[in-house]
Amino acid sequence: MSDEYENKTGYQAQSSETISSGGGGDSGTVSDVDHVRPAEIPEQDLYHGHSFITKWVFCQDAKVIGVQYFCLATFTGIIGLILSWLMRLQLGFPEAAGFMTAEHYYQFVTMHGMIMVVYFLTALFLGGFGNYLIPLMVGARDMVFPYLNMVSFWMFFIAVGVLLASFFVPGGPTGAGWTLYPPQAITAGTPGAEWGIILMLVSLIIFIVAATMGGLNYVTTVLQARTHGMTMFRMPLTVWGIFVATILALLAFPALFVSGIMMLLDTTIGTSFFMPDMFSANQGTALDYTGGSPILFQHLFWFFGHPEVYIVALPAFGLVSDLISVHARRSIFGYRMMVWAIVVIGVLSFVVWAHHMYVSGMNPYFGFFFAVTTLVIAVPTALKVYNWLLTLWRGNIHLTVPMLFSLAFIVTFLVGGLTGLFLGNVVVDIPLSDTYFVVAHFHMVMGVAPVLVVFGSIYHWYPKITGRMLHDGIGKLHFWITFLGTYLIYFPMHYLGFLGMPRRYYAWEGYQVINPESAQSLNAFITVVAISVGISQLLFLFNMVYSYFKGKPSGGNPWKATSLEWLTPETPPKHGNWGPSLPVVHRWAYDYGVPGAELDYTPQTTSGEEVPIHESDHDE
Repeated sequence: MSDEYENKTGYQAQSSETISSGGGGDSGTVSDVDHVRPAEIPEQDLYHGHSFITKWVFCQDAKVIGVQYFCLATFTGIIGLILSWLMRLQLGFPEAAGFMTAEHYYQFVTMHGMIMVVYFLTALFLGGFGNYLIPLMVGARDMVFPYLNMVSFWMFFIAVGVLLASFFVPGGPTGAGWTLYPPQAITAGTPGAEWGIILMLVSLIIFIVAATMGGLNYVTTVLQARTHGMTMFRMPLTVWGIFVATILALLAFPALFVSGIMMLLDTTIGTSFFMPDMFSANQGTALDYTGGSPILFQHLFWFFGHPEVYIVALPAFGLVSDLISVHARRSIFGYRMMVWAIVVIGVLSFVVWAHHMYVSGMNPYFGFFFAVTTLVIAVPTALKVYNWLLTLWRGNIHLTVPMLFSLAFIVTFLVGGLTGLFLGNVVVDIPLSDTYFVVAHFHMVMGVAPVLVVFGSIYHWYPKITGRMLHDGIGKLHFWITFLGTYLIYFPMHYLGFLGMPRRYYAWEGYQVINPESAQSLNAFITVVAISVGISQLLFLFNMVYSYFKGKPSGGNPWKATSLEWLTPETPPKHGNWGPSLPVVHRWAYDYGVPGAELDYTPQTTSGEEVPIHESDHDE
């Protein structure tokens, strides 16, 4: 049996399955009608802005809102990056960072963590990519609730403003650590224990309101606004990733919302939700708190906190799946398995939260349960890596910049995931807890890996957004510096963790046992590399600005992709996306190498009669 025959029959089996609306895998011939699904909502009456303010500021076009989210999230990310530089200066060259006090250090640690996890990555994936890609990929005119979509962005803008305002209030921002654990967060002696923590909690509450508005839009649009023929199992995996991540956000953010309100009440009016009986050594008296539970806050925080990992990871999984399929010119392997893996990961993400709390004194049986669930959630995650590799297998791989970032993501996520298996086991986690090993694991999985997908996705969809290609040479230089540089930053941290070097320490004088000379040398090396890699991101920003004005015109579909967003009548798409009539979908989003077709890709809007399928392909 020839390799050609295997590929063609593999395509036929998958194509036939996805063409039938019931998902039952009928193997009949493809008809021009092929169960075309009618739209579930009437044609939208969109508001088109006419002035600069209504077109670009208070705009209801999801694509513009997506760009707004991207710009504001990038701005917060740059602030978070600068804060990390200041932290690294203190750790690597404490004598050169003499301007930094211990209070400043802990404030920078706190703000860096919260900005990067919530205000940068979450806003970028859900707000940026979600807004821009969902309507285009499902064939909708816009989000179902355009006005609510606009309001969600401006609520996010206010949340960022409140957060940044904490830098300028008496006492500065909170220095309680990005997890905001009470009682430390709101007791005297902690930096920002007065105004800083209040503004942080208010900002998070506003952000959650914004995320809920946006989330309702994403879910409703996916369920109700898909175009004719766009069944759930014809959607690109990008939409599936953002869709499930949005459901996780709608279920997980309320835990952070209520815990934020409860801590705000503890701070302002003296309630005791999280504050136990406490005695102040400075005042020589008992504080006015009684009966609260700090552990309750940890449970509420991590009930949000671990799904938050997948609120970032699942969109990244979807985006990288699309990038790999397009640039390897291969139909995605195991599409339905990939979809169900996303769903299963989303479900399991709610039963693993307490693996962050092994050292909190929990019952050993409780710890055993969460260790098991942590190992179980690795199974569907590993299936996705397996399917990515099989999609690449014998593919016509084009080493474009998006593909380079995609391959780097697979390697990085695999490495970071393997270190997570260490920390998922109680007996290993306890000695490694709060060491630099945790910092390395967390940043590889939650920092480097998603950011690699962000870069790859921007290089991929920038032509659709602007009509111009990013400069390829600058892009490849940016990739190699970023990829190799991040490994030089975080790989040594694993060694520091095994040495027992704890995180969140401001200074190391007198701690030679846990901070030998080699550790200090490594800290200095990490600092130099971190600052260098951070500055190199200017290449990316320069590339975006330069290409916007001087870039090569891209045309409508420069990557020869099959999904709907590349099939709009105009590039960049105008408000309403599709001109007079919505597209009709006849097939799934991954038809590459269709037997009998002149091209190696078949767009979703191509009917069965337009792609000849030769009987000889079945009879060889």
